[in-house]
Amino acid sequence: MAAELKRLRAEEADALKDAQQRLSEAGEKQPADDHKVTRQTVSKEVEALRAKLLERKKVRELPAGVEATRSEVVRCLRENDRRPLDCWREVEAFKEEVRRFEKGWVDKVVS
Repeated sequence: MAAELKRLRAEEADALKDAQQRLSEAGEKQPADDHKVTRQTVSKEVEALRAKLLERKKVRELPAGVEATRSEVVRCLRENDRRPLDCWREVEAFKEEVRRFEKGWVDKVVS
C-alpha cells in the first residue's frame, strides 16, 4: 500500500510538472496581454491537481482480521524482543490474512 501511494504521488508530481512546463511554454509564445488568461489557466490546473491528490490521500481502515493479526505480530515481537524468530506463526497468520484481503480487493477491482 505504501509503494502504491509513493507511485501515485510520483505520478501526480510528474503531471503537475508537465502541466507547468506546458503552460510556461505557452506563456512564452503568447503576447503579454494574454498573460492573465495563462495565469488563470495555471491556477485552475493546480487546483484540479491538488483536489485529485487530496482525494487519493484518503486511507481506508484495515479489515478486522488484518488488524487483529497485525496486533498479534506486534504483541509477539514486543514480548520476544530478544527472540523475534519465535513469532513466525503470528507472521504467517498475518501474511495469510493480507493475502485474503488483497485477493478480495483484486477480485472486486477486476469484476
